[in-house]
Amino acid sequence: MAKDPSRPRPTMAEVARAAKVSVMTVSYTYAQPDRVSERTRARVREAATRLGYPGPHPGARSLRRGRTGSLGVVLGEHLTYAFEDPQATRFLAGVAEVCASHGLGLTIVPITGAPSDTDRVAEAAVDGFVVWTTSDDDPVLPAVAATGLPAVVHGGPHRRDLPFVAIDDRAAARAVAAEALAGARRPMVLSFPLDRARTPGVRQGLDPAEATFRVTRERLRGVRDAWEAGGGRWPQVRVAVCARNSAREADSLATAFLTGPDAPDAVMAMSDELALGLLRAAARAGLSVPGDLAVTGWDGTDAAAAAGLTTVAQNLRAQGARCAQLALGEEAAAETGPIEWHLVLRDSTRR
Repeated sequence: MAKDPSRPRPTMAEVARAAKVSVMTVSYTYAQPDRVSERTRARVREAATRLGYPGPHPGARSLRRGRTGSLGVVLGEHLTYAFEDPQATRFLAGVAEVCASHGLGLTIVPITGAPSDTDRVAEAAVDGFVVWTTSDDDPVLPAVAATGLPAVVHGGPHRRDLPFVAIDDRAAARAVAAEALAGARRPMVLSFPLDRARTPGVRQGLDPAEATFRVTRERLRGVRDAWEAGGGRWPQVRVAVCARNSAREADSLATAFLTGPDAPDAVMAMSDELALGLLRAAARAGLSVPGDLAVTGWDGTDAAAAAGLTTVAQNLRAQGARCAQLALGEEAAAETGPIEWHLVLRDSTRR
């Protein structure tokens, strides 16, 4: 039967629904058929034939032969985040630098949380993947693994089957929290989202284990370590959760919690962006830093230096480069030691 050119190309997700299997099973049927039973493979292919699904995108088939000439970055954020967030742009610059040295292109694969995410990964015409920080339960991770392509995870989660690049978030959080919360009576953490739901709000004594984003979880554990080492009790620490790493969102959230008798006197923010938003809200509220409010950030951006912000400095460009090198099989990258970080003390803290 001739193909109707006006009809949209069926997706892998539609085949999965028709065959009553998961999208991963459809992907395995084409990419790694030995992982699927003969009966299931037959059901998938029957559904594909009925829907007119020709198989994975030709570009995806060619990438498995290593001839696409592009490295994919799976970005679990809105596409504009790659160009607006300083830490994301630094990281991508490191990936791009390695791609350029190998004569490769760079493909950004944005993930929206929709069921089509796994299809977008399965059909991406790339030679390998670098996965930006995501949650433990994100289905794009098994989708990446199912392609059979080289892949590296940055920041988390830490899977046994995929190389992993990150600093020691817990140790760094412990160090910066010791400065942020020194002498505090009403401590607070300005946090990244806890999970894929990205629900904002303020929590008291939050159990770090609730966070399915590894970075959030490890940094909360580090803050708890520091606070308890100083004789405090973790339930005393409030956690203000932001849905995104956005100075604007941090400003909005802080405007609410910086007033009243329970306003914090010390805040450890999980990024410089969040800390800068907090500083803007504090200035409008007439609060002095660090007199009324001690503040710390994370990442070591130029904006943090200009604001006199105590922060954790890490080289995200170098981390992006290492991720790309690992994805491309460079042995020297695999032999490199732990990712370095250091504490930068400035005027936003009291010690």
